[in-house]
Amino acid sequence: MPESPGTKPSVLFVCVHNAGRSQMAAAWLTHLAEDRVEVRSAGSNPGERVNPAAVAAMAEVGIDISAEVPKILTVDAVKESDVCITMGCGDTCPVFPGKRYLDWKLDDPAGQGVDAVRPIRDEIKTLIEGLIAEIAPAKPDATA
Repeated sequence: MPESPGTKPSVLFVCVHNAGRSQMAAAWLTHLAEDRVEVRSAGSNPGERVNPAAVAAMAEVGIDISAEVPKILTVDAVKESDVCITMGCGDTCPVFPGKRYLDWKLDDPAGQGVDAVRPIRDEIKTLIEGLIAEIAPAKPDATA
């Protein structure tokens, strides 16, 4: 998956505001894959802050994203990533040869309360678990 053998794969999550879906996805991947994947997130039109309902929903599962800040999508972020996953931002993500692109169809948590964000959070977790199994499976325990 990574361009250089021995390096860990890198994933970029992109949504419009980089305030909800992409922040939750980045947090899940960081949490579940630990240090096996390099994680980035960005938005085509970043918001001023991370969605408070997304922060609350992630806190319920023990993941703190309260200090995260929405970031602007850059060409460099795409170039430096092996996998680019878009979430409702259409064609704003630049396309480069040799990159893998996925588009996850997820409801937008913008303007929603935590009750509406929980199922989005859980759907993202399921997608992340599948992604990890594919690009960075856990190494078997050498002591087993």
